[in-house]
Amino acid sequence: MLNVTELRNGTFFREGNNILQVLTYEHVKMGRGSGTIKVKVKNVRTGSVLEKSFITGARVDEANIEKKKAQFLYRDGNDFSFMDPVSFEQFTVSAQVLGDQVKYLKEGLEVLLIVSGDEALGMELPMSLNYTITETGPGEKGNTVSNVFKEASLDNGLSVKVPMFIKIGESVKVDTRSGEYIERVKG
Repeated sequence: MLNVTELRNGTFFREGNNILQVLTYEHVKMGRGSGTIKVKVKNVRTGSVLEKSFITGARVDEANIEKKKAQFLYRDGNDFSFMDPVSFEQFTVSAQVLGDQVKYLKEGLEVLLIVSGDEALGMELPMSLNYTITETGPGEKGNTVSNVFKEASLDNGLSVKVPMFIKIGESVKVDTRSGEYIERVKG
């Protein structure tokens, strides 16, 4: 059992047959009464997001969650194939489980899969990843210092806004939480 005051962002807990992940946590204390814990949670199986309230001191069932290293191999329709880097065992995870994060996957990328028993519940990506620019508009002389951006296509098919001075073939670092350009990768 887990006390509701321990429910922080990213924590998993079980409610019936559902496994919920905490997205936001707020402790509200009003006057002389007991406090209230308000959390916004995501059902990892259905993807639905809802808000829940608990009184201080309430307890929830702890979810049996594990994070396993896995290497992305390839995509086959709506299935994504991964390999365990230790046992070399291959397995597939559906696009529905991985959600919007699939756009950041590229061959050979190591990720952390969030699993409960034999069921994959989600994926944790590194905070930022490097990609190569495959297509973008021309750079213009004089726009090397300003904050003017242009569209660029990356080697994994993702589209991102980059500064005007970035050229085709250069590597850039992209934030996997927001999908935004961070910096040019040198070397």
